[in-house]
Amino acid sequence: MSINSYLLTAHSHGFLSKLREKKAECTRNQCSNGIGYFKAFTMSTSYLPATTDSIAQALEAKNPSDAISILYRILENPSSSPESLRIKEQAITNLSDLLRQENRAEELRSLLTLLRPFFALIPKAKTAKIVRGIIDAVAKIPGTSDLQISLCKEMVQWTRAEKRTFLRQRVEARLAALLMENKEYSEALNLLSGLIKEVRRLDDKLLLVDIDLLESKLHFSLRNLPKAKAALTAARTAANAIYVPPAQQGTIDLQSGILHAEEKDYKTAYSYFFEAFEAFNALEDPRAVFSLKYMLLCKIMVSQADDVAGIISSKAGLQYVGPELDAMKAVADAHAKRSLKLFETALRDFKAQLEEDPIVHRHLSSLYDTLLEQNLCRLIEPFSRVEIAHIADLIELSVDHVEKKLSQMILDKKFAGTLDQGAGCLVIFDEPKTDAIYPATLETISNVGKVVDSLYVRSAKIMA
Repeated sequence: MSINSYLLTAHSHGFLSKLREKKAECTRNQCSNGIGYFKAFTMSTSYLPATTDSIAQALEAKNPSDAISILYRILENPSSSPESLRIKEQAITNLSDLLRQENRAEELRSLLTLLRPFFALIPKAKTAKIVRGIIDAVAKIPGTSDLQISLCKEMVQWTRAEKRTFLRQRVEARLAALLMENKEYSEALNLLSGLIKEVRRLDDKLLLVDIDLLESKLHFSLRNLPKAKAALTAARTAANAIYVPPAQQGTIDLQSGILHAEEKDYKTAYSYFFEAFEAFNALEDPRAVFSLKYMLLCKIMVSQADDVAGIISSKAGLQYVGPELDAMKAVADAHAKRSLKLFETALRDFKAQLEEDPIVHRHLSSLYDTLLEQNLCRLIEPFSRVEIAHIADLIELSVDHVEKKLSQMILDKKFAGTLDQGAGCLVIFDEPKTDAIYPATLETISNVGKVVDSLYVRSAKIMA
């Protein structure tokens, strides 16, 4: 038997039989959408020739279901000639796009499984491109996080069995990112630790940049800042040795800005966020708006809230006007007016943009506490004894909230005082003046001690 005949037999007996088995399974199970995974086969039992005319026929179909049916029939064609394989690759790309548009995530997963015999007929690089394309298509369907994780685990097992190391490493990196998003940090860390060692041995710099960046994000999520910085440094070192795509460089700058902001170095963080914004803006990447949002956050944190309106109204900022920027503008206005009421209103009105963004939320919590302490210190300064309810009225916050914050400030020694809870009052003490004689006495005793020690050393030398 010739090689072409062998490949043709393997293709027709492997790929087509699995497709028909899946069709029968769907018929038995009566899938929820009423048409099963492979509606194409209920419309026609014959395959279509793998030609550009068949692709054009699918593109001209009146509805997506008909187009999907036609594309499945093209894939059913047993021909394994170079031209047929090229047409089938195009059909797979079109089919995955249509299934994504129709939100058929399970069908995409089944397609990836059923294409495995076809992968034996094409180069490994093209296989990797198709697999990653279908996984990306599933990722664009909302609410498929668990499905993506199980799909990646299946593909890792298959790539191990087929000894496709290049593809396996990339799928494992994708799986680690999904596990991190799903807050399964320990499993993601275990997966990355083995993967990093393997990739470093192979010296695959581009993949190493991806993995080091992912490790940095993972350690940052676990609040391990030193390891997050070490991983980011490793990513930068690997990136310096190769050409890094602009999107990847933007991701590195974005992570650098996040880590600098965590260390309260907001000026340096702003410059990194600006670099990331320029990269993402040029690529029309949706992450550009988040880079701009973090730039505004840095301006607010360094008490330059007046610059926020100017940045938003700039040519670049106007492209991204929306809830994200409106949220930061509301916070900037509250900070400029030093109004806690406006601050709380902004947090309430833009909860999704402020409270649910862990990076913004962490810094705004610190800013809110600072503003609250400054306002309370300013209000209680004229009093030696004042009702807590009166302070709450002045600052326009609840009595319980104000009482809790005052007790915390007393314990932190922000001011000297005590809470008289029976009378519902705050008693403020005068700051005790330190007597200058005590430090002077201690300094004199210390100097005398040094003189005695020096004399002892000299006497010891004379006696010797």
